Amino acid sequence: MSKEFALNTIEYYQTTRENQFFDRKSAKIRPDDIVRHLVAFANASGGKLVIGIENDGRITGFRETGAHTIENFKTVAVKRLTETPISVHTIEVAVTNDKGEDDCVLVIEVDSSYGKVIQSFDHEVYLRQANESVKLNYEQRTQLLYDKGQCYFEDEIVERSSLDDVDKEVINFYRKHMGLPNKPANEILEARGMLVDGKLTTAGILLFGTNPTKYLPQARLRFIRYDGIFAETGKRLNIIKEVTFDNAIPKIITEARTFINTQMREFQYLNTEGIFERMPEYPEFAWFEGIVNALTHRNYSMHGEHIKFIMFDDRIEIYSPGLLPNIVTVDNIMHTRYSRNPKIARVLSEFGWVKEMNEGVKRIYTEMQSLFLKDPVYSEPGHQVLLMLENNILNRQIRITDSLKRKLTPEVFNELNAEEKLILQYTFAKGQISPADVVRLTKRSRVTAQRTLQNLAKKKFLVWHGTNKNDPTQYYTLN
Repeated sequence: MSKEFALNTIEYYQTTRENQFFDRKSAKIRPDDIVRHLVAFANASGGKLVIGIENDGRITGFRETGAHTIENFKTVAVKRLTETPISVHTIEVAVTNDKGEDDCVLVIEVDSSYGKVIQSFDHEVYLRQANESVKLNYEQRTQLLYDKGQCYFEDEIVERSSLDDVDKEVINFYRKHMGLPNKPANEILEARGMLVDGKLTTAGILLFGTNPTKYLPQARLRFIRYDGIFAETGKRLNIIKEVTFDNAIPKIITEARTFINTQMREFQYLNTEGIFERMPEYPEFAWFEGIVNALTHRNYSMHGEHIKFIMFDDRIEIYSPGLLPNIVTVDNIMHTRYSRNPKIARVLSEFGWVKEMNEGVKRIYTEMQSLFLKDPVYSEPGHQVLLMLENNILNRQIRITDSLKRKLTPEVFNELNAEEKLILQYTFAKGQISPADVVRLTKRSRVTAQRTLQNLAKKKFLVWHGTNKNDPTQYYTLN
């Protein structure tokens, strides 16, 4: 008997809403009628089926089930699922039925089937979705086969493709990296299972194609940067930068890394030895590993969906199409490894981008912690995986303030008014400040902003840079 059996009570079985992991049925139905529910639970994340309780919660038990005994229900999975057997555990629970008689109900706990799609005795495939056991159509069954690892979308042959679709620059990069400078491209791709009868597979197109989106429009990474902490639309649209990367995966990785680094801010602070040091807004490894993981493990069979790297003032959100593969969950992601695209993962591992044994995910956590940032947050909104990294501006503001106090002495810093402190903090973090920056920060007029900057320069806190007082490019730096 599992611990979960022991934790649940009859009242729980009567009152709990049927859901992804729980269902109840009358014992008056035929034993064969519960098989689709057992199959559906096994193809999903497992679950529990209670026999002998009506939908309205009444306990009717097994005393009046006619020809169907409790033993028929206990053994139906073994007898009817001979081609694709499942793992079940059963227990009889003594109860008093709704007529006041001694009776029992049957609890059947179904384990999830990892690595195999379960097919019912009628050759149909069912999957538990919310509170229903849904029969899958052909496309859905194929997708489930991908998710279970019985076949891989990356191994599908891309019709009309050929060696002419191979990016010579990428294949040469791979040759050099692997120490195979004279190996023909066709032999390399055939050895990796990415070229079959002269046609490239999906993995071959994604990793080495000159134009992957010609065959797979969803194979791209889109960078979006918003001004602020919310995504506005319409007249208030606040996108300030948008770039799409749609080359072969190795090029996406290198090009995106270079570009996104230009969008990251750096913060300066004074260490205990009085030396200025720079601190990145986010640890590079954290967001870069998020990109690599998305490119490696996303569900490429989902058409119309692409990877998104969204940057707000206070956070980064990396969206990867498809749920986490097979046995991986948001709770065990640090310790459980399973690749939806093993061939892609192998090549990117050979390049040194994909880490083994979940080292990459673990290091995202440690890198964020090393900068005193919150732990990364994984979730699965809307059939996609989301990795969120927060930059914790408040903590950085405290660091900047402390550094300024050490530089100016606490007494001098505390004599400044709130606007003057804000201006110095901004200048310290950014390296310089303009009158337009002060207008935006303080919501004051340009004349007032200019006067405040001049006063700080007069007090020797700032240094003015410009040709004349009307110079549009003028700015100030810390003295």
